[in-house]
Amino acid sequence: MSVSAIDVVYEHPDFVVVNKPAGVSVHKDEGDVGFVTHVAKYLKAEPLFLVHRLDKMTSGLLILARNTDANRRLSMMFQERQVSKFYIALSNQKPKKKQGLVKGDMSKGRGGSWKLLKTQLNPAITQFFSYSLADMDDLSKGANKGLRLFLLKPHTGKTHQLRVALKSLGAAILGDARYAIAPSDGGDMPDRGYLHAWRLCFDYQGDTFDLEAFPQTGKLFTDALFIAFLTRLGHPQDLNWPKIKN
Repeated sequence: MSVSAIDVVYEHPDFVVVNKPAGVSVHKDEGDVGFVTHVAKYLKAEPLFLVHRLDKMTSGLLILARNTDANRRLSMMFQERQVSKFYIALSNQKPKKKQGLVKGDMSKGRGGSWKLLKTQLNPAITQFFSYSLADMDDLSKGANKGLRLFLLKPHTGKTHQLRVALKSLGAAILGDARYAIAPSDGGDMPDRGYLHAWRLCFDYQGDTFDLEAFPQTGKLFTDALFIAFLTRLGHPQDLNWPKIKN
């Protein structure tokens, strides 16, 4: 990955927000230089501190702190759920329910995968809506027929939480090599894993931040009709999200 390809969304004296590409690890991966190191070199601002994480397949908004005090404050904000996170995902499978909550403990499975349990001791909690894209002509033809958009709001921040949540609904994320079923007809695999950290909303040091970044890659994510559909949904904070019961 070239440092010139880094998309800087916002710069603050205490932190920088970037639009991480899909398929790039935030840390050093198999001998390659990690994404955080690339950003630090690009901005000539070492060191940078990783406040939160995105999976390798996931693109989107990533906050990097510029100093240890900011890293501590921002990390605490994520832990105390003072940051609203909104993700988008695509699936070509019909979910068991179209909106609601996915809630349950998570445990490690085989080969680095995770699974959702029925127990509720320390549950992963995800609020979601889903929308049919059948009325979008260019996206509903052929293999893409039945495509659904998921708007996701993770209340917790567990490893692989959103990917496991959608798999548990019977609608694994399109292109997720770990949790989705490969095409049975021998067709081509999707060009990326279709999960993207779309918006972040939070208050910091007396200022309010409402940050947005659209995906830069993926034929389906970058389609003009899809972007128009997503834009028509309005601000995700204004939606009537499913309630989280204690």
